[in-house]
Amino acid sequence: MYREWTEKTLQLLEKYPEQKDRFETLSGIEVNRLYTSHNEQDMEKIGFPGEYPYTRGIRPTMYRSRNWTMRQYAGFGSATETNKRFRYLLEQGQTGLSVAFDLPTQIGYDSDDPMAQGEVGKVGVAIDSLEDMERLLKGIPLDQVSTSMTINAPASVLLAMYIAVGEKQGVPVEKLTGTIQNDILKEYIARGTYIFPPKSSMRLITDIFAYCAECVPKWNTISISGYHIREAGSTAVQEVAFTLANGIAYVHAAMKAGLEVERFAPRLSFFFNAHNHFFEEVAKFRASRRLWARIMKERFQASSPRSMQLRFHTQTGGSTLTAQQPDNNVVRVTLQALAAVLGGTQSLHTNARDEALALPTEESARVALRTQQIIAHESGVTHTVDPLGGSWYVEWLTDEIEKRALSYIERIDEMGGAVAAVEQGYMQREIQHAALETQRKIESGEEVLVGVNRYRLENEQQPDLYQVDPLLAKDQVKRLNALRGKRDGEKVTDCLAALKRGAESDENLMPYILDAVRAYATVGEICHALRDVFGEYRPSI
Repeated sequence: MYREWTEKTLQLLEKYPEQKDRFETLSGIEVNRLYTSHNEQDMEKIGFPGEYPYTRGIRPTMYRSRNWTMRQYAGFGSATETNKRFRYLLEQGQTGLSVAFDLPTQIGYDSDDPMAQGEVGKVGVAIDSLEDMERLLKGIPLDQVSTSMTINAPASVLLAMYIAVGEKQGVPVEKLTGTIQNDILKEYIARGTYIFPPKSSMRLITDIFAYCAECVPKWNTISISGYHIREAGSTAVQEVAFTLANGIAYVHAAMKAGLEVERFAPRLSFFFNAHNHFFEEVAKFRASRRLWARIMKERFQASSPRSMQLRFHTQTGGSTLTAQQPDNNVVRVTLQALAAVLGGTQSLHTNARDEALALPTEESARVALRTQQIIAHESGVTHTVDPLGGSWYVEWLTDEIEKRALSYIERIDEMGGAVAAVEQGYMQREIQHAALETQRKIESGEEVLVGVNRYRLENEQQPDLYQVDPLLAKDQVKRLNALRGKRDGEKVTDCLAALKRGAESDENLMPYILDAVRAYATVGEICHALRDVFGEYRPSI
């Protein structure tokens, strides 16, 4: 078995060479590409890197050939300010962009809407139109940089804007690379930035699947997110179970819409949290990979490796950061990031130490990025694939998380799937119970939170914090009004009317949304046109 895997891997090295001819410790001890058990039964169970069921990673050489993408999440204030932060992070060695949008953009309102008052540019960048997206990406070559966008309900609109900027740069659409989160089910479960009812939202998602499979083949059309489920208070097991259950629902929806599994499944991606319990997090990533491979093969009859591989981005746990003694957060983030790397992540964001208090300063953002770079280049953990594989504890914990997550998935199947479970409030209740239990343990001192319920300081020193310019909202509204005055209003009206007609039919809506975006229709105008047809979601619980 090992010899066969080695022979196949050596052939792959011609296409994906490793970063060094020889990997060794600081004492000069050579480190092998992979370490395995001599027991064939053990190897049959956990498999080899790059091979089904992908417990040990989705690539045979993992980080020996290429490090994970260092993709720091950033977005605040105006598009111009965020563009400056993007450029700064790229200069500091970041290898991919990740966009945070403000709350009005996330729920489909323009900056001058009464619903946006007090929220413009506060938790992310305000993007109202293609003009804003052009400023956001100014000077950033979209054929060389991949971009992740944390956007869900209006994901189709922001993707259309990104495509339109690529057109203006002269970048062929088939060369665009990146990801939209586009995961609406977890919004109903844990996060709340939904707009439309579930059925209409699922239609928009499958329209994106179909459009990108045809026109934007390198784009990851969804990032199925466990991150926000964990941030809402779930356990690691619930994070795996509910995320994969949502993934199953998206695959079902796409197949029901007439898409063949091999056509869209290779572009499904996932997004997980890295929390504080080091070994549980490593085991969680390994269990997720193995469980998803089995689901795709056995439930959906996927046959190609790319359709069965769980590719994921990781972000360190925002809810674990403390306002007290914020420098302690550097240590927390380092442990969490290391767990993500040892668990085989493809992409990573490390939180800044001051994020429990404000948006990151430039300095704290740099330290967060340096944390990844030190792990990649100084720790030696990238020299061999799946370094913790074969640990009795890690393998047992991987099995246990898989077993418990599968039990949850079977319960959700009995309810009729993830959409039905969301409508019944099942996952929401389970997360709430777990969050309540965690809070009880912290308040009782049973669970130690350093600097909060133990080892406190009497006199806390407040660090320098980033301040959002209070005039930003006024400037954004002024630019928006100027845009409305100079664009072709009649063309915008026609495009929005066509979009409504498309929404009333069963046509793919992406071409209509692209036309509206190119005419400089705004996020709010496009989402309101869809609201007129689809309505708005109102939770019943």
